Amino acid sequence: MPARRPSARRPTMKDIAQRAGVSESAVSFALNDRPGVSEVTRDRVRRVAEQLGWRPSAAARQLSGEGSATVGLVVARPADTLGVDSFFLQLISGIQEGLAGRHLGLLFQVVDGVDDECEVYRRWWAERRVDGVLMVDPRTDDPRPALLSGLGLPAVVIGGVPDQDRAELSTVWADDAGAMAAVVDRLHALGHRRIVHIAGLPGLAHTERRIRALRAEAERRGLGGVRSLTTDYSDAEGAAAVRRVLDSPAPPTALVFDNDVMAVAGVAAAAALGFSVPGDVSVVAWEDSALCRMVHPWLSALTRDTLAFGRTAATELLSLLDGAPARTVQVPVPRLIERESTAAARSGA
Repeated sequence: MPARRPSARRPTMKDIAQRAGVSESAVSFALNDRPGVSEVTRDRVRRVAEQLGWRPSAAARQLSGEGSATVGLVVARPADTLGVDSFFLQLISGIQEGLAGRHLGLLFQVVDGVDDECEVYRRWWAERRVDGVLMVDPRTDDPRPALLSGLGLPAVVIGGVPDQDRAELSTVWADDAGAMAAVVDRLHALGHRRIVHIAGLPGLAHTERRIRALRAEAERRGLGGVRSLTTDYSDAEGAAAVRRVLDSPAPPTALVFDNDVMAVAGVAAAAALGFSVPGDVSVVAWEDSALCRMVHPWLSALTRDTLAFGRTAATELLSLLDGAPARTVQVPVPRLIERESTAAARSGA
């Protein structure tokens, strides 16, 4: 029987001390950049540590008060809607890319509501579980920024707008109102006068911005058949909203959905009622994805670099952790890509 190979183990400070010919306390001083050793010894210890592939453990960092090497992300949305939400999947991928260069982990948790999210922040900070957090889905009446400021927990708000009262929190945001205005402008140019917005969760800041922008554009053009309906972002509620608005005396000629999943479900619901897309009703999805190109007709959609959005948020949090001041960063406005699901409104519609 061949001899069993010894299992690999992580190098320790003792290993470094033996290889460098110094005491373990000298290794600790050198690796933690503390006084007590000469620069020559410090350099030798660091070279040996690099040769051995040594890395500080997260537990040791916590005990020493140096941090957890982890940042947190809490999402207060129905769990069954997140698994099919292309925006969040790409956003999290971008965040991971942004953190990878610094070897930071991402602690992710789904909760039922904002109160639960606040409790998670309190617990994480008290237990030193995270060095900072990324906050998503800002609300119109949101207790989280004040809590994070009060805790002193470094945070970046994703999708918010500048908050002068919370200058210590960084913000990364996109102009949802500008994007909605561009969509309405294009649909109006195509002759659409009855436009319904199948929106996401009520109370979310970006949902309310889109609703206000749609209302403002309708008032500016004197359009009376324009409105928004809120949902939970799911395919079921998206389809139900479509059935409700199409089964009316004056059905809309254009539908704007707040995500790709609802748009695809809406196309199927319209077809079941005998409406053709785009012959009877045009469809626009807010978030472009592969799903928009896997249905017939291909869906017109608002597109943006969501991976870059996530990377930017992660970069801003890293800057806060490095001691930089908080700031506000605006990412490019989502742009409309026209495909087969939008066309001129029928004459007299």
